[in-house]
Amino acid sequence: MELKGYKQLQIWQKSMELTVQIYRIVKLLPKEELYALSDQMRRAAVSIPSNIAEGHSRSNQKEFIHFLNIAKGSNAELFTQLLICERVGYISPEKLHSVKELSDELARMITSFIKNINNSNQYY
Repeated sequence: MELKGYKQLQIWQKSMELTVQIYRIVKLLPKEELYALSDQMRRAAVSIPSNIAEGHSRSNQKEFIHFLNIAKGSNAELFTQLLICERVGYISPEKLHSVKELSDELARMITSFIKNINNSNQYY
């Protein structure tokens, strides 16, 4: 089955869900973080679905995998920023639990998707 667009990819859909959750989380951060951690988190979150979409629109499998790896890196960056929020006491571990779980799930999904592309002759 060939996909007709990146919007049908589960990794893109999950990354959009994660991005929305991050926008809600950063509203809980102190105002002094508006142009620091908040901005960094929003940019990392937006980068994930953006790179999946851009990679999907590229002309070959190698480029798509490259952009998937960038998305995976942005997700790791975002997860680290969530841990920083937790460690400095900006947001309670309970409030971050579901978003960290989603980020972790997305990382596994992207890794699996890359492996599937590498093991298949089909371009998604």
